[in-house]
Amino acid sequence: MLYKKIVVKVGSNVLTQADGLPDLLRMKNLVRQIADLKKQHIAIILVSSGAVAFGRSIVQASEKNDTIAQRQLFSSVGQVKLMQKYSELFAEQGLACAQVLVTKEDFRDRRHYLNMKNCLDTLLQNNIVPIINENDVISITELMFTDNDELAGLLTSMMNVEALFILTNVNGIYNGNPKDPQSQLIPVIDNHILDFESFISTEKSNFGRGGMVTKSNIAKRVAKLGIAVHIVNGKTDFILTETMQGKSHGTFFKPHKESSSIKKWLAHADGFVKGMVYINEGAKQALFENKANSLLLVGITKIEGQFDKGDILKIVDEKGSLLGLGISQYDDEKAIERMGWKNQKPLIHYDYLFLY
Repeated sequence: MLYKKIVVKVGSNVLTQADGLPDLLRMKNLVRQIADLKKQHIAIILVSSGAVAFGRSIVQASEKNDTIAQRQLFSSVGQVKLMQKYSELFAEQGLACAQVLVTKEDFRDRRHYLNMKNCLDTLLQNNIVPIINENDVISITELMFTDNDELAGLLTSMMNVEALFILTNVNGIYNGNPKDPQSQLIPVIDNHILDFESFISTEKSNFGRGGMVTKSNIAKRVAKLGIAVHIVNGKTDFILTETMQGKSHGTFFKPHKESSSIKKWLAHADGFVKGMVYINEGAKQALFENKANSLLLVGITKIEGQFDKGDILKIVDEKGSLLGLGISQYDDEKAIERMGWKNQKPLIHYDYLFLY
């Protein structure tokens, strides 16, 4: 595999032992793998969980603190220790690392999005390993990422990387519960497999917020943008370097045709939707034809929400099923006024449209 720029996401269950304490040997192995890949001139962005686990190993929360307060406590104390350890390990390999803490708000519009991209580009140009985590200290429930898988998906799309590696504590995607001996590993997933909920266990990890369904849906979305995704067992020594060498490990999501930078941003912009557009069956079929089609006003049956030109809209069919996201070329008043009209400027141009 000739990837030259990758995102590596490592989850809490990889970086913690069974008792919930940090697994320092696993961290050391991960850093060594990243150092080995960087010697091959591969740019790497690391999305790392583990701050809460480190925090739990240092302090005990008061029983008066609610769940959010405890998470803020553990992450604020633990993030320092986590980065201190990463800094030590990377220094042993002759590398420098940088801490980048983000919230979902940092991705809310193109200007913030591009500012973040420029920062990470600068770090990579200077041979520094960016280590990114959600800023749990200031994140509140409605603005939190689903988990670091969602954050990794956003960064993967933003940074024009060639592959995303999701390191978890199982070997990949199974067609059932991984603990069931009858379940089998799925080595390759393409766009023909859509409904992960029908065969993937919904069980979540012990220490993280996410589960395999979330990982699979993020992976499918990223692959649709033309980026390869590997879900592999981060508890296996040198899994990252061996997979990069082409050895068959875990589950590989085959990338589709590469998308534009705007579409890559839209693919993960569902948290910033300002309105909803319902379309009829004819418009739905037109959007999903093999040729590029914009969303025309003639195919719209209902519009909800208040939005301005340039805001993000959610597109659904008449049953309310989500079809995609797009940037509106009208405000809500003009869109409602011209809804159903022919020979009008599209509500959403194809270049600013992402379909699931």
